[in-house]
Amino acid sequence: MSRMVQCTKLNKEAAGLDRPVYPGDLGKRIFANISKEAWALWVKQQTILINEYRLSPIDPKARKFLEDEMEKFLFSDESTTPEQFVPPSN
Repeated sequence: MSRMVQCTKLNKEAAGLDRPVYPGDLGKRIFANISKEAWALWVKQQTILINEYRLSPIDPKARKFLEDEMEKFLFSDESTTPEQFVPPSN
């Protein structure tokens, strides 16, 4: 049986993550309060940010930017999608 959490992002009870996905205090907060579904939404958002802003994961400034955006996306309504992003048409 899956571990259940009261997901902060989705504002509902949902299946929790199987293991911590990020280090430190932020990682503990994510593990305790974010569902698998919400984490999958973040992974998609992160991909958009990396591609649209042409970020390099080895750049410390890019990593800090992504961490800040992750916290905004998961725990507030402040996160935004880049203006130039156009979702792919199916």
